[in-house]
Amino acid sequence: MGKMIEINQVEYSYQSNEAEVKALENLCLNIRQGEFVVIIGHNGSGKSTLAKHMNALLLPTKGNVLVKGMNTQEESSIWDIRQTAGMVFQNPDNQLVATIVEEDVAFGPENLGIPPAEILKRVESSLKSVDMLDFRHKAPHLLSGGQKQRIAIAGVIAMRPDCIIFDEPTAMLDPSGRREVMSTIKRLNREENITIVHITHFMEEAVEADRVIVMEAGKILIEGTPREVFPRVSALKALGLDVPQVTELAYQLNQAGLAVPEDTLTVDEMVEYLCQLK
Repeated sequence: MGKMIEINQVEYSYQSNEAEVKALENLCLNIRQGEFVVIIGHNGSGKSTLAKHMNALLLPTKGNVLVKGMNTQEESSIWDIRQTAGMVFQNPDNQLVATIVEEDVAFGPENLGIPPAEILKRVESSLKSVDMLDFRHKAPHLLSGGQKQRIAIAGVIAMRPDCIIFDEPTAMLDPSGRREVMSTIKRLNREENITIVHITHFMEEAVEADRVIVMEAGKILIEGTPREVFPRVSALKALGLDVPQVTELAYQLNQAGLAVPEDTLTVDEMVEYLCQLK
């Protein structure tokens, strides 16, 4: 797989109360095409700042960000970069611009100058991909939070991106809405091979990722597969982070003397191991 996003020695600073704050520090990261990457870290760790660099909403103070080989520092490439790497934010209400669902999904392609017949095809296929085609004639404000977020995702999909960056898209949703959105995200990655960068506070959402990145003070501290990262319970808790509930249970059982694999991530795995204990 080729590289979708390359982040090379990136630093980002901003002024706050006449003092310079360094939000990212000498950060290096490569994300491959088709990869599902989750970024975690407590508030202020730099994860949202990093996300906004991936589609040129922010530009690095030092270093370079390349999106499919295009440098975000080059103004002539910004339009193509934002078509290649779409972004979905925390509050779906801030992303919905029309009074009818299908008009909202069509908004992006219309601004790209896509022919009307092609827009209709994109709207239908995008709504199908998030399982919201039956709602095409509904008013967005009448939908649930999870449904609104799926419409926001459909609007990004209609732009035909190769990568979608999700900046805490489930933070304002109830458990049902979170499940809806996560099911959509995983399907886009697995069935349509869209590269996913997912920023979240919910550790269970990271279990099925290809790679988990842990940030602190604008740096990457821990990186690996979920089975490599989450067993480091003490290190994650020292950073003020949780781990998936099943991994926490495995950790506590081991502390109590029961031999349960520390990289247990799912309920089914836990049940299987517990049934084997004598």
